[in-house]
Amino acid sequence: MSRLSSEPVGARPAAREVTAAAARVDDLLASLPGPAERSPEQRAAVTEARRQARDLADAFLRGHVDRLYDEVTGERSRHLRLDEVCAAVAEAVPGLVPTSAQVAAELRRPPPEKEGLDIDQSILVSHLLRSDLAGPHLLEAMRRPTARALALLSEFTRTGVARLDSVRVEVRDGAAHLTMQRDDCLNAEDNAQVEDMETAVDLALLAPSVRVGVLRGGVMTHPRYAGRRVFSAGINLRCLQAGQISYVDFLLRRELGYIAKIVHGLTGERDRAWDGDVVQKPWIAAVDSFAIGGGAQLVLACDRVVAERDAFFSLPAAQEGIVPGVGNLRLGRVANGRLSRQVILAGRRVSASEPDGKLFFDEVVPAEEMDAAVAAEVARMDAPAVVANRRMLNLAEEPQEWFRAYLAEFAVQQARRLYSEDVMHKVTRFAAAPRAAAATD
Repeated sequence: MSRLSSEPVGARPAAREVTAAAARVDDLLASLPGPAERSPEQRAAVTEARRQARDLADAFLRGHVDRLYDEVTGERSRHLRLDEVCAAVAEAVPGLVPTSAQVAAELRRPPPEKEGLDIDQSILVSHLLRSDLAGPHLLEAMRRPTARALALLSEFTRTGVARLDSVRVEVRDGAAHLTMQRDDCLNAEDNAQVEDMETAVDLALLAPSVRVGVLRGGVMTHPRYAGRRVFSAGINLRCLQAGQISYVDFLLRRELGYIAKIVHGLTGERDRAWDGDVVQKPWIAAVDSFAIGGGAQLVLACDRVVAERDAFFSLPAAQEGIVPGVGNLRLGRVANGRLSRQVILAGRRVSASEPDGKLFFDEVVPAEEMDAAVAAEVARMDAPAVVANRRMLNLAEEPQEWFRAYLAEFAVQQARRLYSEDVMHKVTRFAAAPRAAAATD
């Protein structure tokens, strides 16, 4: 008999306790003013009620996460993306995580008015990723091509061009050139750009004519960088300050989605075939001006990096109060532990022209020679054995078990950081700064 024919997981006593505790939190919130207007005593009461509810959720998931995941995915016959899993779990066990409507409403609120629902999602995500049953299946689901990319693939294959709002993709001589073109914010990422980047990466990996992928920033219009290319200023701090950076659809999606696809390729129906037929291609980062934060994370995900002589690398997440995605994991494979701590904890910038720049940038050239240097790297990566060897290198340097364990802890730590007082202060300060200063501070 199918395991799914047994009692629904939401009907079990532990699940009913979770639902009841969540209802008590909702009743308490309904009797209070919004988060920004609550007294210290009211805030303490909410914190305690949430702590009790989250402790029950954590205990429930320790014993039932595999059964829950099997129920919402049809015993892993359906490959649901993370947002879909969260929505299905909210229906299966009311109160365990917020509903899709609650998540959407929370995203419209400025940080001081948020209720911290991301933390409830983080507890679920952490348990899913730690599970040896649910975790690998969820990673596979997140690395499948998106429906949007599949819908665009035929036209992209025919024309070799895809013009998305924040990214342009153009195929030239077997290479897909992905040009980030958010000149309004120096290519600082928000929810919409993550959506476009995943679509662009999918198209590059799916298109038969593409053998190499190239990431580069477009030409900016900001007065400080007018006429110059910029790789990326990282996360869009103004969106973060406004509360418009989604926990699941940005902070987790970019790591489990398009960046994981760059490193480990697409998954599909032949994931467990004897030949491991996963679609992978080598990736080159072409860094003009700077790679900050999320931009630096992209550099760490690529196989080869070309930089202009004046470019620099920086991961200032600790100064911003957050965790730099999987940057902490990947930085260690290119830099020693002491340098990693200087970059992550102390905010050190590494210039392309200094000796330590060789750890991050393979080729450093004058700005006028960047196009030629990129073309030379494309030719170098367009070789028969590159894909097989880069696959083995990535498996050796970043086994899926390490990646999954890291993300399970990251899911909780990042959610907690988002609601810390110091983060609220810092992002407000960044939002008030001039755009170029905020991008490079």
